[in-house]
Amino acid sequence: MPFSLTNPSYALPEMLMLGFALGLLLFIAFTGKEKMNWTFALTQLSLFATALVIVLSMGEQGLAFSDTYIKDSLSDVLKLSICLINMLVLLYSHDYLKDRGLQQGEFYVLVLFATLGMMVLVSASHFLTLYLGLELMSLCLYALVAMHRDSFIATEAAMKYFILGAIASGMLLYGMSIIYGVTGSLALADIAVAIDSGMLNNTVLSFGLVFIVIGVAFKFGAVPFHMWLPDVYQGAPTAVTLFLAAAPKVAAFAMLIRLMVDGLGGVQDAWQDMLIMLAVLSMIVGNLVAIAQTNLKRMLAYSTISHVGFLLLGVLSGTAEGYAASMFYTLIYALMTLGGFGMILLLSKQGFEAEEIADYKGLGKTQPWYALMMLILMFSMAGIPPLAGFYAKLTVIKAVVDVNLITVAVIAVLMSVIGAYYYLRVIKVMYFDAPEQQLTVQVSAPARIMFSSNVLLVLGLGLFPGSLLAICVTVLS
Repeated sequence: MPFSLTNPSYALPEMLMLGFALGLLLFIAFTGKEKMNWTFALTQLSLFATALVIVLSMGEQGLAFSDTYIKDSLSDVLKLSICLINMLVLLYSHDYLKDRGLQQGEFYVLVLFATLGMMVLVSASHFLTLYLGLELMSLCLYALVAMHRDSFIATEAAMKYFILGAIASGMLLYGMSIIYGVTGSLALADIAVAIDSGMLNNTVLSFGLVFIVIGVAFKFGAVPFHMWLPDVYQGAPTAVTLFLAAAPKVAAFAMLIRLMVDGLGGVQDAWQDMLIMLAVLSMIVGNLVAIAQTNLKRMLAYSTISHVGFLLLGVLSGTAEGYAASMFYTLIYALMTLGGFGMILLLSKQGFEAEEIADYKGLGKTQPWYALMMLILMFSMAGIPPLAGFYAKLTVIKAVVDVNLITVAVIAVLMSVIGAYYYLRVIKVMYFDAPEQQLTVQVSAPARIMFSSNVLLVLGLGLFPGSLLAICVTVLS
């Protein structure tokens, strides 16, 4: 069937983002390094304008570009979340990059192209579109991790990320090719119809499904495909780690829903067992290994692995309520991780990265407000009520209980209890250890205000989770 440009207006946010990215590239080429503050402002304007277009076009639904692109409520909400998250990332990172001479034009261009890749991935209804968005996002992330060329640890982290990412992409592509060979189509809707017909070779279909699950698990950082995540989080500049930890997880959730639910929902029994193994292993390994970490970025990396395990619980339940719970968990996780790595950025200065847990000794005495903000974040990540992290864990655990996966739910609760230890250790260091140095907040007033708002939103969504959860239920029903 020939390719047709049907309903191109549905992809207006992506077109706008592409235009902004190319325009920013030209602006940097003609102005050089003298106008970096303008570059920062233009990048923020690009993200804001794209978010505004997404809001104004909400309500329209349909397929475009020969059914390779889908516009629906899920894509609108996730793309809006990605734009807003990345605006916060750039605001938190501005002073950090400036102080270290890393505020380069390519950082902002790569952020916009990575955001474009995430948006394409979120709206993919075809294997080719999905792979295009995934690779555009991934290639930008590889380059961002290696951005600090004088840092040996950053270069090493980028090489690990690139090599393992290339292997995972190859696995995903191989799995897609097998599914195509069995079903005769690359469109997710057609694949779902072919599977529901019951006329396919289930052995070959399951073989292809294994490779697809491996590719998705790598992008999440789920065990046993997590090897890259702690090294990359620790080795990359903190500003890049913050970007890497937040919005790409939202895009990975969209990829999981598009592939497993929209395309491969007919073989739920097969991928449910795989996701159970990934979720249980991620919760166990992530929480247990995090206990031994003394570096805060590395601890948060293993914490991320455990959060991925919880996130998968809702999806593996195979119910609309479970999918909504996972989406709610993903958005809450993004907010919490923005705050966690944002705190490191706030306290870092030239020659001092504030990434060791010991660096936070006595923070309750020297910076009581920011210690309180960090306390809220650690309690929320640990799942302590009445914070958003508690409600997010409650919803995904309830989803697996509702489908009688009681053993998985019990493991999740036990791992939550164990995981509380390393979060409480950070709070103990802040409030009960004597300060070894005077920590000062290094970033601008707007970044400080947005950081506090970010953390207070985590508290607010814990007290009043209904609105966000209702949105998640609506878009996935």
